[in-house]
Amino acid sequence: MQQEIHRDNIAGNKDVIVINRRSFFGALLAIGTAGMGALLSVPVLRYVLYPLYAKASGAEWSEVGDVSEFAENATPVRKTITFAQLDGWREVVSAQSVYVNRKSDGTFEILSAICPHLGCSVSWQAAQTDFVCPCHGSVFQADGKVISGPSPRGMDRLPTRIKNGKLQVHFEFFRSNVPNKEELS
Repeated sequence: MQQEIHRDNIAGNKDVIVINRRSFFGALLAIGTAGMGALLSVPVLRYVLYPLYAKASGAEWSEVGDVSEFAENATPVRKTITFAQLDGWREVVSAQSVYVNRKSDGTFEILSAICPHLGCSVSWQAAQTDFVCPCHGSVFQADGKVISGPSPRGMDRLPTRIKNGKLQVHFEFFRSNVPNKEELS
């Protein structure tokens, strides 16, 4: 069984397209195969490209210590915290240093020990009562404000909370060498 479809083209000539049962089923099979191939390739592509498009999951709250441990401190106290981050398919457990300050109103602030200039580790110098970055000489006050050096901003403050008598911190990484605090993860 053959059908002829006539179309007029611009020049007035007539083109004839012949559709028979065999070519119809061949076209239907090609479209079905392409559709199934596309449906099956979507999960494979998502699996392969997932690490490129997935954002690293932020670390959960990490315990710094008992609140009573920091009650009498007049100077910043260095603590090391551990936290896990999920990056693509792998889980990375990291240890970072933070400094715990007790402010005059009794609240706590936690500063990242990572220098905002180029990411070196900042240390508290009790003799100078300042934080000093050994890499490029940035100097910060006890509350993290920059005093001198190439650092474009003060030390980064981290979110804190007290839960069940424990001081907790949500550690975050920030972009280095920019004047405003920009979170990376």
